[in-house]
Amino acid sequence: MWFVMALLSSVFAAATSILAKVGIENVNSNLATAIRTVVVVVMAWGIVFITGAQHGIGSIGKRSWLFLILSGIATGASWLCYYRALQLGDASRVIPIDKLSIVITLVMAAVFLHEEFTVKSVIGSVLITAGTFF
Repeated sequence: MWFVMALLSSVFAAATSILAKVGIENVNSNLATAIRTVVVVVMAWGIVFITGAQHGIGSIGKRSWLFLILSGIATGASWLCYYRALQLGDASRVIPIDKLSIVITLVMAAVFLHEEFTVKSVIGSVLITAGTFF
């Protein structure tokens, strides 16, 4: 199931990029990010209430709160930079650089989460990096 969700995530991320590039035409990139964020918030909370997950709020620990908040800040910063980059540059040039996040994530997972690099992940990282810059 994780594979299906990950694959769907990549499809929606691709659609997000194209829809965003069209949507930010003649719109301030920060305003566009704020509008997108409101839609995401409404959608996420809707799913929380539909599935009854709101009852778990009280059991979230302080450490989880801290890291979820930090993750939200990182997401917001990423989205603000991404929308501005899309507004200033061609999608075909911005998106590959944005996808370097895959390589950066693998490195951070190794450093902070002690996850191991596999031969496949090293080769993939090299190819992604090469494809981005050449």
